[in-house]
Amino acid sequence: MTRNRNARIAGFTYLFYAAIGICGDLLMRHAFGVEGDVAILARFGEYATEVRIDILIKVLEAFSAFVLAVTLYGITRDEDHELAMLALVCRVAEGVLGTLSIPVYLGLVWLAKAGVGPGAPDIATTNALRTFLLMPEPSVPLGTIFFAVGSTIFSYLLLRGRMVPVSIAWTGIFASGLLAVALPLELAGFPTGPLTGYYQWLPALVFQTMLALWLLIKGVATPATL
Repeated sequence: MTRNRNARIAGFTYLFYAAIGICGDLLMRHAFGVEGDVAILARFGEYATEVRIDILIKVLEAFSAFVLAVTLYGITRDEDHELAMLALVCRVAEGVLGTLSIPVYLGLVWLAKAGVGPGAPDIATTNALRTFLLMPEPSVPLGTIFFAVGSTIFSYLLLRGRMVPVSIAWTGIFASGLLAVALPLELAGFPTGPLTGYYQWLPALVFQTMLALWLLIKGVATPATL
């Protein structure tokens, strides 16, 4: 594909990825909107349809990450092939790691629907499975770290080649670099002050929206080093 076709596919995918991600988060608030393992398990049974829809969304998110990996690699590989390949691998890892919750969600839905009929697990087994499936997750989803590193590298290559406006590329380096530093620290348990939650993600959301619209409307310029 041509570089501008890659750019427009990437622009659309950025917006699609963000939209379905927001939808998935809203859906799962129903299931996780209570405290206590017993209550959460009951919610998974009550909102099983929403959980299954979120599973489909996670599959779409994974493929969106793959599409962005390939298209952004196609745009930036002439600027620095090795760095572009590293960024591609990071975005692929992001997509793969984002699907790891799917077996857990399927297990919780099954356990919530198991009932008391023949073949249903006894109370002790149910409690053990519930405890296992609802084990505390890392404070930071691992896929987001790979997203941050991949996005930082791609932003740097877009800046170095002057393929998009300098202001957009610098915003990407700042926003993605902020996440690339803060997320591993947060995962390891180090205090990050105000750089948590929505505050650390807002610059990245602004950057991706600006970049997506630019790629859709304008495409990319020929790398300055060519």
